Amino acid sequence: MTFASINLEHKQQVLDELRHIKQQFAAKNWFPGTSGNLSMRVGDFDSEEFHFAITASGKDKSLSTPEDFLFVDKSGKAVETTNLKPSAETLIHCEIYRLTGCGAVFHVHTIFNNVISEWFGDQGAVPAQGIELIKAFNIWEENAPVSIPVLPNFAHIPSIAERVPDVLNPSIPGILLRGHGIYAWGKNAFEAKKHLEAFEFIFEYLYHSILLKNSVPQVIADGRR
Repeated sequence: MTFASINLEHKQQVLDELRHIKQQFAAKNWFPGTSGNLSMRVGDFDSEEFHFAITASGKDKSLSTPEDFLFVDKSGKAVETTNLKPSAETLIHCEIYRLTGCGAVFHVHTIFNNVISEWFGDQGAVPAQGIELIKAFNIWEENAPVSIPVLPNFAHIPSIAERVPDVLNPSIPGILLRGHGIYAWGKNAFEAKKHLEAFEFIFEYLYHSILLKNSVPQVIADGRR
């Protein structure tokens, strides 16, 4: 499907959804500085040809302007005449879409996802088990364990993108960049948002669990400290 064959109404709907999501995430302070990026696919999916809207680079995401988003192709190149530049991390979005055929990819920087990605970075994955929000990933097994991939962060974005196929797990809709942030995706904006919020809950839960484990004094056998 060519970009020109995608109807205008669908493009406008995608932009409206992205604006709404951006406002919600900005209210959570999930876009410190001009960090983070959001994208949604438009039109049908074909791994050889697809298109999506993505946040423009360097914009204050607490504001809403006509220059917030642009449309790009499977290579991350703008498909309409524009002075806007796509997010510096667009290639990572491209690779996630290509591998999953998903409908939306959301990326945010938070204190919790940064700290947890550093804590488990040497292991290459964040282990979590028995946390209620794991069910958001459609994993219903009691006391279910999950492993959330952590990739090293590089200034050279293609070096990150080329590693995505090595770690992407279809059953875990997210990838962490070490000391950087989480990419979460879903079949549509609602599902991607649900997954992102679940990841953030898990990271905050793990942070506090680790903090308690390492700060609460051990109780000796006779009950004295």
